[in-house]
Amino acid sequence: MTRQTTRNNDAALAAFIAKKAEIDAMLARLQAFSEDHFGADPERLNWADLGSLEYQAHLLKQISDFAFGEGEHAA
Repeated sequence: MTRQTTRNNDAALAAFIAKKAEIDAMLARLQAFSEDHFGADPERLNWADLGSLEYQAHLLKQISDFAFGEGEHAA
């Protein structure tokens, strides 16, 4: 391996680790948001709350399908 390749790999690894930390932080925030009923008051829940939750579920399903090669990303 050349020095250039090693530097590129080291830079890619550092960028990967930084991006993973960013994703981990988002996942932790989403988990806390879920535990708080996604910001909805269960006693005042309405159809708009459901619509928002459905949209969020749709976006997360796209991410999950991409990550696991499912749905439209299936082989």
